[in-house]
Amino acid sequence: MKPLNLFTTFTVSVLLVACAEEPGELQVGANPTLPAPSRGLLPTMKIPQPVGWEDRMPTVPDGYTITAIATDLKIPRQTLILPNGDILVAEGRGGNAPALKPKDVIAAYIKGKGTTSVESGNRITLLRDADGDGEYEFRSVFAADLNAPYGLAFIDNRIYVANQDALVWFDYEEGQTEASGAPQTLTELPSEINHHWTKAMTASADGRHLYVGIGSNSNITERGMTAEADRAVVWQVDVETGAHRTYASGLRNPTALAIQPGSGQLWAVVNERDEIGPDLVPDYLTRVQDGAFYGWPYAFWGPNADDRVRPQKPEKVVATIAPDYALGSHVAALGVDFSNEAMGQAFADGVFVGMHGSWNRAHPVGYKVVFVPFTNGAPAGPPIDVVTGFLDAENNTTRGRPVGVTVDPRGALIVADDLSNAIWRIVPDAAG
Repeated sequence: MKPLNLFTTFTVSVLLVACAEEPGELQVGANPTLPAPSRGLLPTMKIPQPVGWEDRMPTVPDGYTITAIATDLKIPRQTLILPNGDILVAEGRGGNAPALKPKDVIAAYIKGKGTTSVESGNRITLLRDADGDGEYEFRSVFAADLNAPYGLAFIDNRIYVANQDALVWFDYEEGQTEASGAPQTLTELPSEINHHWTKAMTASADGRHLYVGIGSNSNITERGMTAEADRAVVWQVDVETGAHRTYASGLRNPTALAIQPGSGQLWAVVNERDEIGPDLVPDYLTRVQDGAFYGWPYAFWGPNADDRVRPQKPEKVVATIAPDYALGSHVAALGVDFSNEAMGQAFADGVFVGMHGSWNRAHPVGYKVVFVPFTNGAPAGPPIDVVTGFLDAENNTTRGRPVGVTVDPRGALIVADDLSNAIWRIVPDAAG
């Protein structure tokens, strides 16, 4: 019993230190204020205790309605709207990175307290609203026995799935409710260690390429740079041959990708590094430029060197491109999609962002869906809360954790919640 008692005492001491920390400024926008890095023996670790929704619902703005269109799923992560309106849901949990230090064991224990106990689905579920009344009365397992599926895309009657170890595809005919055969592999994806296992994905506007986000194998190179080969990057994959190239690099964990309508520009939300303070480093939304370097591990938010990295490379620091828009430190943005006029005038131009929520701040942040307004093709103005009520800060509890967000072009926002294992649908009241 002694090791357990020591572990429990250590964990409690971490939480007590966390509770002493004062809340800082939540940095958002193009020019966030960056405090000086602060490092201690352990990072602050605190996560709200999960509780059930019971008779409650998430909160949405006046003039909008939210409903749960699917429950009792097995860790829903990302969704895809098919041309006929059916919704595909990627369900599962991956990762197999071993702990390096005692703090990693403690962090895993604390983070685990804020996640579902449901078994990983490792599948794609299909939801259908046959009569268009907003109730998805039909549900089937479209594909089973996958390996932690996450990113989804549709091109020319093929459904593409980014498992944690490979990009695969299924042939598809409109109306199909189950895959007609085993998945075909387009290309293998980096999966050794898989500290960040999620593989985000989107299709290019012309359908010739898939973009795949591949996260780093550490927080800040604790496993050495050899383990970071083909990591912290976005790949561009040819859909005909499976050939890939590094499209952009230095993105610590690009967790969701989206193509901007009209311009065809690739955008991403990225989870930045930990353990240098509650207000460093802001997670961000950014356009992803071909050949660009965004800093990880050598620098953050432009040429701000991270002195934990050895050996340092000043030339990489100088080459770092600053992101477009800060979302706040440790909000854990895991979803992004562009809106349209069918979502109402207030949300006609911009992106929705799903924020899974922090684990390493004394005062939790995230745990909501926000809208970042755009003007002239770029973020402009502060984020707007769209779906809240997941977090009860006063009681340090949470009823859900948003992940993927997908805009139905007919006028609905689809939100995957991997804590309550539900899919939420938000519509303007004038919509069906």
